[in-house]
Amino acid sequence: MKDIVTGEQGVETLGLERDTPMEKTIRQEQETEEDEDRSSATSCSRNPKRGSESPTYNNSAFPILQLELEELAGVIMMKEESKKEISAPYEVPQFPIEQIEDKLKLQRQFSTNRGQDRERQNTRYEPSETVADDLDTHTFPIDEADMAPHFQRVYISGEESNSEKKEGGPKVPIEDISKSSKLLIEGLCRREKYMAYSYQSFSSFAQRFLREYGIEHPLGAEKKEDKPHQDLKSLEDMKGSAVTDADLWTDHPIHAPSRVDSPWNIELLEPLDYKLKLKNGVFQLFENQEAVDRDEPKNYKCPDFSEFLHDLNILCGLIVNGPVKTFCFRRLSYLSAKYQLHVLLNETRELRAQKEVPHRDFYNIRKVDTHIHAASCMNQKHLLRFIKKMMKNHPEEIVCCVKGEEMTLAQVFRSLKLTAYDLSVDMLDVHADRHTFHRFDKFNTKYNPIGESRLREVFLKTDNYLNGRYFAHIIKEVLSDLEESKYQNAELRLSIYGKSADEWDKLAKWAVMHNVHSENVRWLIQVPRLFDVYSNMNILQNFGQVIENLFKPLFEATLNPSSHPEINAFLQYVVGFDSVDDESKPENTTLDKDSPFPENWTEKENPPYAYYLYYMYANMAVLNHLRSERGLNTFVLRPHCGEAGPINHLVAGYLLSENISHGLLLRKAPVLQYLYYLAQIGIAMSPLSNNSLFLNYHRNPLPEYLARGLLVSLSTDDPLQFHFTKEPLMEEYSIATQVWKLSPTDMCELAKTSVLMSGFEHVNKQHWLGPNYTREGVAGNDIQRTNVPNVRVAYRYETLCEELSNIFHNPELKE
Repeated sequence: MKDIVTGEQGVETLGLERDTPMEKTIRQEQETEEDEDRSSATSCSRNPKRGSESPTYNNSAFPILQLELEELAGVIMMKEESKKEISAPYEVPQFPIEQIEDKLKLQRQFSTNRGQDRERQNTRYEPSETVADDLDTHTFPIDEADMAPHFQRVYISGEESNSEKKEGGPKVPIEDISKSSKLLIEGLCRREKYMAYSYQSFSSFAQRFLREYGIEHPLGAEKKEDKPHQDLKSLEDMKGSAVTDADLWTDHPIHAPSRVDSPWNIELLEPLDYKLKLKNGVFQLFENQEAVDRDEPKNYKCPDFSEFLHDLNILCGLIVNGPVKTFCFRRLSYLSAKYQLHVLLNETRELRAQKEVPHRDFYNIRKVDTHIHAASCMNQKHLLRFIKKMMKNHPEEIVCCVKGEEMTLAQVFRSLKLTAYDLSVDMLDVHADRHTFHRFDKFNTKYNPIGESRLREVFLKTDNYLNGRYFAHIIKEVLSDLEESKYQNAELRLSIYGKSADEWDKLAKWAVMHNVHSENVRWLIQVPRLFDVYSNMNILQNFGQVIENLFKPLFEATLNPSSHPEINAFLQYVVGFDSVDDESKPENTTLDKDSPFPENWTEKENPPYAYYLYYMYANMAVLNHLRSERGLNTFVLRPHCGEAGPINHLVAGYLLSENISHGLLLRKAPVLQYLYYLAQIGIAMSPLSNNSLFLNYHRNPLPEYLARGLLVSLSTDDPLQFHFTKEPLMEEYSIATQVWKLSPTDMCELAKTSVLMSGFEHVNKQHWLGPNYTREGVAGNDIQRTNVPNVRVAYRYETLCEELSNIFHNPELKE
């Protein structure tokens, strides 16, 4: 036994091998007392009526156990006596052995108290794991709430009841709280209406509370069925079952099955003899010519322009309402503080849950770049290498026609007085710098390599002399990089300007002819708001031509796929529409009931942002009704919104869009921000892009949005202008993590949100997130795939339900 030096008192050991004189005396006294007790116990057992009136029992059947217990009791009594001899009970322990024992005692006491507190707080039913339960024939229904993990929750208690006016109660008057709740519910109802009419998704949380509140679904009995759930089956549940590892992964794969045949092979549907007509800027469908003559279009529900203006004005009034602003600001502040407490109390528990998941980490969970433009999806070094390779391998290939004269690639560079050797990243000058801050015009020129629009036309356009062959090659190289990374996906944006009727045919032919496809990529169609430019060039006479050029080919390809086979094949990989341009440009026209319909908009001025957005929404809604009837995929609206400009852009986005990009100005509108939170509207944020254009990185609201529970994801926007590496999305995550000190849980939560926001098919999401990802709360989370701890998912779910409950269960509401 090792000795411990304790100063002046000499040497003390941890065992009983050596006894001090005092300990010997104590042991002798104890042995004497034990002999006496043993003899008295023997006599009592022989004469049970003697001595005490309490019943006594004969322990002679267990003599060995009795002796061991007596020896153990003696050792314990000896240690207690020795402690009293060394230090008085009211004194602070002075010796190392006493300090160690004191700390161990405190630890045991704290662990016991925590266990008792957990048992007192745990009021939910928890399935037991004892053998007795396996034999029990009774079954109990287990609710999804029973899956909630154990973690330290933050609750607000007290007498702050909205039904009674008490001194010292809430600082916000009860009437204001009740009014705020009614107005917020009204805002949620209006968004649900627009989402239902256009086949876009609406938050299941808010939808459930609206139904419980007694508000009917906007479509009533016509409500489309939700995406079906599968039985909850995770990798963890299948472990230990009678299946092999091969069967396990085959039955529950992480990767979605890839196509075997050509991606463009699609069965053509039979044509429909519907008639198409553009009226007041929105396409109408008629079953036959007689219906056209009677002016009886198909009953595809969609809010008209006057109804949209009415709803827009109501929400614009709502966001400037004083009591509502106060209420929403305080709720958002509370959400921020509550999240900080959650992280303080449960961060270690979240990290431990992630470490317990085998194989899965941030690098091998699915991530989707939900906002990236195809023309700038490569980095500047990649573009430079590609240009040099084309100059080396195809210098004599004719690439453009200038003033009727054909020019080879070598001639183009000779006209610029350049050679392939002269080119460098600095000479390309495509990267954004300090000069582009609040200068969107200078940023647009960065799309031109070496400042020459001719090179942009040759290398970065789908419609040029080469039919976009160079652009297709460099896009396919980017797609190859994504496939190599395996877990990164992207939604690339391609442009349709609406200036001619054959744009869709050219774009679809470009994709099919060059086989520009990857299972890691889906497409969005971006519509630049450039009507004023084309109108001044006399290319367009009215705004109705933009609507016709943009949507008529889609209706024709849906009604009769054989009339536009390339468009029909290409549309299966298109997930939605985007509206792009500089939002900070002033809008010189006012949007009101006197605004002309698109066919009558002949002014040279550009229509307002909300005008563009509504007519894109309305025609997309009618198109979605038709495509849903035919069993085809539908589209969503996901515009650039809230990057700059007036707040009403975000109001229009709230009503009409499933998700938005940027959303920076939400930080200045607490009511809108709270509505975006309650409705769980996805926001694709690009901090590096914003840092070069509109908002310094350290002022970006993304960490604040994330803390409050808004549905945010990270995206790249334009890697050509803002990023340096081969994996721009990972670069975006890396910088955000370093600057804002994001935890691994935060990063995985952002990645999961990006998949949820994306337009990838439901089947793909089931493979990437779990077969039940559409369910609420922990029941919809598979940590084996998402690497997001159930603690974080439960916190988000419970907090959102609490906020919705505060609004919908206000006692004053139904009076």
